[in-house]
Amino acid sequence: MKLPRNFYKPLAIGAPAPPRELPVRLERMIHFVPPHNEKVRAKVGDMIAQVDVVLGNLEDAVPADAKLAARAGFIGMAKAHAFGATGLWTRVNALNSPWVLDDITEIVAAVGDRLDVIMLPKVEGPWDIHYLDQLLAQLEARHNVKKPILIHAILETAEGVDNVATIATASPRMHGISLGPADLAASRAMKTTRVGGGHPDYVVLADAKADAPRASYQQDLWHYTIAKMVDACAAAGTKPFYGPFGDFSDAAACEAQFRNAFLMGCAGAWTLHPSQIAIAKKVFSPDPAEVAFAQKILAAMPDGSGAVMIDGKMQDDATWKQAKVVVDLAKMVAAKDPDMAARYGL
Repeated sequence: MKLPRNFYKPLAIGAPAPPRELPVRLERMIHFVPPHNEKVRAKVGDMIAQVDVVLGNLEDAVPADAKLAARAGFIGMAKAHAFGATGLWTRVNALNSPWVLDDITEIVAAVGDRLDVIMLPKVEGPWDIHYLDQLLAQLEARHNVKKPILIHAILETAEGVDNVATIATASPRMHGISLGPADLAASRAMKTTRVGGGHPDYVVLADAKADAPRASYQQDLWHYTIAKMVDACAAAGTKPFYGPFGDFSDAAACEAQFRNAFLMGCAGAWTLHPSQIAIAKKVFSPDPAEVAFAQKILAAMPDGSGAVMIDGKMQDDATWKQAKVVVDLAKMVAAKDPDMAARYGL
């Protein structure tokens, strides 16, 4: 066991100290960009103001013969733009791939001071985080990177889900964890080819009533895993995220999946197509009516103690904490989005 006083020490001489608190940033959508695609890469400048995070994807969906072009494209993209309050992330290739070592070493050498987060796919346990943690410290020291690069893990295997609590606490660099439903479905031998969302055959039946047709209700395949991930992240002080929703033609189902994740505690979701940006922005920004009611609770209980009746509902210290979560998020949204600031009255 690493002692607390050593947990926050740099893992290499000359590396920056690991963070004791995560940066407070709005991350409603992590927008994936294929850096090997020159046409898409050319749109990044306009995209920066529209999203909370721009992620250069080097892993899945990048053909093997385009891996080097994707890496070079990401480095060029990172150098070409000022990202300001918008996060700059990359998803490197998996640790068992032939590309990952060069992904990490070349990117940190070239743009380490610009990079906020490395997303690591197919994390199986804390050992994967420990490896990347040590390597990043060595590279930061070597290239004089001044701020620590954070790590974001993807849950894509049954073993990873089983070890999620130890993954969340593996390093002070841990930013958060995302659900990767497609690879996880394969790992579990789930009988679905969908990327996220429900399945029409995963249902419960209403009770039988004589000969009347029995109603059926579709269930969420990912409820258990999202809840386990959210608990692990909340306990560790990191952020949980819903991952991809693969059916770009079904905006309603995408919104429903994102909203389920938001209500359960996720901070954001991946957006793989420009049409999903507005959905994530809508879902992961609290509803103005909810914000107004939360503000009433905070105003009626300034110190968060006691109990009051508001609009016929009892509010106490527990609902005060819930209200503070909503209002704090609304303030972050308002700081970035003037239209939402006006709707919130902030």
